[in-house]
Amino acid sequence: MPLIDPALRDLAGLYQISTEFWDWKGHRTEVDDASVIAVLSAFDVDASTPEKARAAVDTYHARIWQRALPPCVVVEQGAPKTFPVHVRAGAAAHVFLRLEDGGTVDAQQVENLSPDREVEGELLGEASFAVPEGLPLGYHRIVLRSDDREVESSLVVTPPWLGFPEQMGNKRIWGYATQLYSIASRDSWGVGDLTDLADLAVWSSTQQYASYMLINPLHAAEPVPPMEPSPYLPSSRRYVNPLYIRPEAIPEYASLSSAEHEAVRGIRQDLTDDLAHSEAVERDASWDAKREALELVFRAGRKNPREMAFSDFQRREGRQLRDFATWCVLSEKYGSSWREWPESLRRPSSPEVAEFATDNTELVTFYMWLQWIADTQLSSAQQAAKDTGMPIGIVSDLAVGVNADGAETWALHSVFANGVAVGAPPDPYNQSGQNWGQPPWRPDRLADLAYAPFRSMVAGILRHSGGVRVDHIIGLFRLWWIPDGYGPQQGAYVRYDHEALVGILALEAHRAGALVIGEDLGTVEPWVRDYLRRRGILGTSILWFEYDHEGKPLAPEYWREYCMASVTTHDLPPTEGYLAHDHVRLRYQLGLLTESLDSEIEADAREQSAVIGMLEERGALPQDDRDTEDITLALHRLLTWTPSRVLCVSLADAVGERRTQNQPGTIDEYPNWRVPLAGADGKRLYLEDLYSSDRARRLSAMMNGFQSVPEVRKRTVSNDEG
Repeated sequence: MPLIDPALRDLAGLYQISTEFWDWKGHRTEVDDASVIAVLSAFDVDASTPEKARAAVDTYHARIWQRALPPCVVVEQGAPKTFPVHVRAGAAAHVFLRLEDGGTVDAQQVENLSPDREVEGELLGEASFAVPEGLPLGYHRIVLRSDDREVESSLVVTPPWLGFPEQMGNKRIWGYATQLYSIASRDSWGVGDLTDLADLAVWSSTQQYASYMLINPLHAAEPVPPMEPSPYLPSSRRYVNPLYIRPEAIPEYASLSSAEHEAVRGIRQDLTDDLAHSEAVERDASWDAKREALELVFRAGRKNPREMAFSDFQRREGRQLRDFATWCVLSEKYGSSWREWPESLRRPSSPEVAEFATDNTELVTFYMWLQWIADTQLSSAQQAAKDTGMPIGIVSDLAVGVNADGAETWALHSVFANGVAVGAPPDPYNQSGQNWGQPPWRPDRLADLAYAPFRSMVAGILRHSGGVRVDHIIGLFRLWWIPDGYGPQQGAYVRYDHEALVGILALEAHRAGALVIGEDLGTVEPWVRDYLRRRGILGTSILWFEYDHEGKPLAPEYWREYCMASVTTHDLPPTEGYLAHDHVRLRYQLGLLTESLDSEIEADAREQSAVIGMLEERGALPQDDRDTEDITLALHRLLTWTPSRVLCVSLADAVGERRTQNQPGTIDEYPNWRVPLAGADGKRLYLEDLYSSDRARRLSAMMNGFQSVPEVRKRTVSNDEG
């Protein structure tokens, strides 16, 4: 039922808490009082009684008037925008801008008829100023001078349109998507690494003629086992998981002594022997071995130019790098959950943390060095991709949130909401809803910091990438907050300043010349996709989810141009498994269905039949004498009939893998994010096996529009061949 208390309704509006939403069945659902009150408590607002709720409303408005300037103003370049200024009643106000390039521009006052207001015994006045026209893109400062004080805040001017990067030209591109950890080479340490990524990009470009390589988030995980397997639940999105480093590719490796070289080879061989019969990606074992080798390389020291480069990296990264490295060292001693550390160590700014970092300088430096090495190897992978002619190169994935106990929440504790977790209401693919266990950013605290954490995160991920895929980009508009102790169905949507977040995302991508793809799947308000399209941000279209208004498969000519189009995604099985209804059976086995198994398979079969029927009608697929690879090729051929400018192919589809990487709504019930890549025969594939894959050649030939697609050929070696 709707909220009865008007003060509670007011608070919900002020803190952008939606009191109703439309569920996946098209029903309007109202959020109850208890959920709203619990979500407000995550903003440190006590609304437990009508009296406290009314007092909280008054406090909110008083705080707005006590601010001389809003903490951050974000505007699209060329768009009109005004902002309020609060000064002592009757006092003059001079407002000007300090531009990023050093220039200054005056802001003009515009009419504001708001009456003066007394706040805590002081009479305050409000004036309005307009953002000047013709400002350059970038991060500027607003300066207010009134009486004898000067106050500053931030102004961000963002591109109204991003679109495709210049290097794409007017061409359509396609690329592979893969989970990097799952495709190890025989030279790596049991987990696909950044050297493998460079080699994978070279193969994709020179042999498959792909334009980009989309990979899972490389965000940092825990520094000590057990390491969280999900790349979408990192400890920090700002830094890279050193698990992806190749020790032998570090320049200092060459300077090790013969004995040290032999030691590293021995460590790796022992790991290889231990993993010989494993059927999963063993992150913990790989990291334990790799870390031992990396410490040997670190202790070898660096020549002067390399030491200069490392020092410069530390200077550029500043306090946040040192905080992250300090968290890593603290985690080694006290465990990976900072909430269980001694009270004095739970804040990075405490004197005790500073003393600890000083006492452990060498180890803190080691962790900073790991980030420098990861940064340089990621740079090398992107450069390898570009050197072979890839117009985009590496497209990195940006996770929607972080581990509640990780480095990011420790370093930015006040920016995250307490007592709630992010998730999703029930939808067709998880009918009980989802709780992802990730604390959300508080939108008010982000604004207070002029979105600096978000800006730093986006700039960092684009430093060595040609593009970024933003997981659950709807999170820049609203997130489903679930209070502690509540089920996923009992949450509420909290809205964010999407104009600020999308604008900063577009600004950083514009400066990097990068492509931005938003994963806009699931329950999405229709206007959101329109807004992203207007800003030149690509959406995501999955073949199995594309339907017209009559519930029929959407004809390819009506797909979006500004999207990344693919047949499947990492939350579904590869096409071989999808066609076999593996995803339905798995959800049944895990108790995630609300309908019977037979009815769900029947419904899934009807949906597949409708798509396959469309392929048959269009001559892309014979009605008989076909196998699942033929259907997979035809489904991808459908993508080429769409106007979509960016096409994406799962590497799993290219080799015939059947198993899914992730089953949403589960943790250890299924080996999520621990499935190594395998071929159609179910046997594990190494990176080198891709180089001779006829199946991958056939799929890439079709994606490239070649007139003939290579067929399976069994080659017989004659007696004349050696």
